Amino acid sequence: MATDTEVDLTPRLKTDEMLINMGPQHPATHGVLRLILTLDGEIVRHTEPILGHLHRAQEWQGQNRTWFQYQALIDRVDYLSGMFTSWAMARAAEVVDGCEVPERAEYLRVMVSEMNRITSHLLWLGTYLIDLGAMFGFPFYPFREREKLLELFEEIAGQRMMFNYIRIGGVMRNPKDAWLSKLKKFTEEFPDRVDEYEAIVTENPIFLKRTKGVGILRKELGMDYGITGPSIRASGVNIDLRRTKPYSVYPKLKFDVPVNDRDGDTFDRYIFRIREMRQSNEIIKQCLDMLPQGEISGKKQIAGLRVKAGEGFAAVESPRGTLGCYIISNGSDRAYRIKWRNPSFCNLSILPELLKNHPIADVMAIFGSIDVILPDVDR
Repeated sequence: MATDTEVDLTPRLKTDEMLINMGPQHPATHGVLRLILTLDGEIVRHTEPILGHLHRAQEWQGQNRTWFQYQALIDRVDYLSGMFTSWAMARAAEVVDGCEVPERAEYLRVMVSEMNRITSHLLWLGTYLIDLGAMFGFPFYPFREREKLLELFEEIAGQRMMFNYIRIGGVMRNPKDAWLSKLKKFTEEFPDRVDEYEAIVTENPIFLKRTKGVGILRKELGMDYGITGPSIRASGVNIDLRRTKPYSVYPKLKFDVPVNDRDGDTFDRYIFRIREMRQSNEIIKQCLDMLPQGEISGKKQIAGLRVKAGEGFAAVESPRGTLGCYIISNGSDRAYRIKWRNPSFCNLSILPELLKNHPIADVMAIFGSIDVILPDVDR
């Protein structure tokens, strides 16, 4: 302590907050996303997500393209789960029009959508491990199984990603017996493959250090932000439209919806997607066993279709959560108004809350765990 006559030479240290941009050039930021981070040393104090210029204009195009043309475009909204965007729009149009979908088509819709849920989660899993620095070849494990499903999609829909398979009134093509046999073989092999993933990742000490207790999402906060899908179920909120608001033939199927008993962290969001893939595989197996004979499309499966005047909303449980489509029709060959409820928008909105007071090294671990697809955000 300095006296009255001495000079206090104790250094007075002062830190200033620093603004940095993370992305879009960062290898682990998805799409054109840029995060403006306010850092105090290495600690994130504030985050501002900047969406960039993606602008798929999905709602505008829905009002300026015919129903038939629009069906082919919306696979590009969430390009990892195009079956679900097609299904949401088709269901909304069917609600407005009142047309019925043949039972065989409903089973096929469920089957291909659960296949798509698996391919989406597999890509998430492989890229998420890359986000965390796991560059030792693991990403190729889930891509091995994903490739098998993409080949089945190509065979039944003609494309590997932009399927345009689910149509208003039904589905595009009837699968051949050989296709069903290939899918059945996949369902028999897939549980062992998931066991392989878990053997490499679930108890890996580095992975646990990067994810356990990191990015805890309180259920109340998640509900305030409208988070849905595995991200909110991992935090203890039992919301899954397949069960809470059943549609299609899901009420006839037996499957579990994994729900946590506590607020979830980054590890929980990983393990719940692993569990979802196992359940999706069981759903596909049941659909294969229960698939009825019959037509695959109703009266609306025509190029010049029109939807009756009216308005309606329908939603499906996509890999990222509740995906909803609201339609107003004036009876013409295109929608008068169309609006989307995209789950990635809400998932991204909560990112500033999850990153607050975490070190910058945790940013990609937390961001990757909420599984955002940028075209699904920027409408």
